[in-house]
Amino acid sequence: MNETVQIISAQYPCRESLIRKLYQYYGTGDPFPPAVYLYGHTSTGKSTILRAFLPLLEYTKYAILNAIECYTNKILFETIINRLEGHTLSVENGYASLVSADSMKDFVAQLQRLSSEFSYVIVMENAERIRDMDHNVLPMLLQLPEATGLNISVLLVSDLPFEKYHIRTGLPPVIKLFAAEYSKNEILVILKNDFRKVQDKLEASIVTGKGTPLSEEEIQKRLKILSNLTLDFYENYLNIFLSVFYKVCRDLKELQLVSLECYQKYCEPVLDGSIEQTDVQKLWRHISKAMKIALGTIYMRMGNVNQDTIRQTIDHQPSEASEQQQTMKRLAQTLELPFYAKYLLIAAYLASHNAAKEDKRLFMKNHGKQKKRMQSVIAKAKVSEKMATQLGPKSFTVDRLLAIFYAILDDKVGLTCNLLAQISTLIHLKFLIFASGEGSVMEGSARLQCTVGMDFIVHIGKMCGFNVRQYLCDFF
Repeated sequence: MNETVQIISAQYPCRESLIRKLYQYYGTGDPFPPAVYLYGHTSTGKSTILRAFLPLLEYTKYAILNAIECYTNKILFETIINRLEGHTLSVENGYASLVSADSMKDFVAQLQRLSSEFSYVIVMENAERIRDMDHNVLPMLLQLPEATGLNISVLLVSDLPFEKYHIRTGLPPVIKLFAAEYSKNEILVILKNDFRKVQDKLEASIVTGKGTPLSEEEIQKRLKILSNLTLDFYENYLNIFLSVFYKVCRDLKELQLVSLECYQKYCEPVLDGSIEQTDVQKLWRHISKAMKIALGTIYMRMGNVNQDTIRQTIDHQPSEASEQQQTMKRLAQTLELPFYAKYLLIAAYLASHNAAKEDKRLFMKNHGKQKKRMQSVIAKAKVSEKMATQLGPKSFTVDRLLAIFYAILDDKVGLTCNLLAQISTLIHLKFLIFASGEGSVMEGSARLQCTVGMDFIVHIGKMCGFNVRQYLCDFF
């Protein structure tokens, strides 16, 4: 296997096939393909691998830019030229670009002046934004070698499949590379590779005395125990952690953050000597409540609220339910959402935890009488495990979300761009996630899920003066 592939595969495990394909197209000395489209879900290593791979290519200059930042043609063209030439905007040069390129003609002319001794790669992240630019930008980017005579390639990086670009007719063919989501075993391997970093952070927290101040003797005692914690101990913890979190979250970055928070609490009884590191059952009982709280705040990023919550959960086990409610109340009060966004979040929760066939009965005033049959009586005699709020969120369409939103909102408000933007904000905050049909919420095919928990949405409802339980089938 090539040395370049070996180096990057060692740094980023579970992506060897993707790295091999990139090397096949860019590392063999053959002319580069005019365009490559690299796509896949967020947090699948696309940009990270490219940033490690491109510097290892010989006689190759590259430019990595984000299409969101390049909101005009002029900024896009000049940024590409600047980065290919290694020109950085600074105080010394008055933040002036190396060249001026106002049009596609100027851009191509500047590229033709580049040295043919080098090869060039242009990486465009969030490439779907290029669809909103002038109609000639995307087609020209896909065939730059023909226009410039250089060995140059455009590598488009996006979360969307290339089929979403078919609104543009006449696009030249591109090579498509797909970065699949990490499997549970692959995430386990990646998290295991962080063992030394995690141990160093835990050691730093002990030395700095975060939480309860410790004596010098106690610090040395804990550091000695920490040095004896093996990779097998950490792997046992990760298996427990992923058994809880993998079904809810596949985002590697989020899992890395939350696993570190929970690992610190997992190690506490081992470090203070109250539980042996080999007693897996006691360690599981110790960490289970903390994981349950962390599960409800995984996407919220409220500073150190997870750590505070976990600490309170462990320290005050008898009042777990009340403590959890207080935590959710603090989260809801801390979250500064617009008024309509709160109602949209409530509507999303109701759509995720009610059957669509019940919408008419729940949200329409004149829905008619409902006949009581023995089957419906038996169906409503639900045990906790079979309640919709316990089984997890179901997917729903944007149309259904808006229908429920208008049904529960007393005010008369039109369907404006601002309202739709608030749905996108909730998706960006990960309070809503795509179950299928990722893309614009207005395309009609997208289905969403609500990720927030019952306690949290109840407190959001109280802030709006809305009784959420009244509109949940589980409580009829």
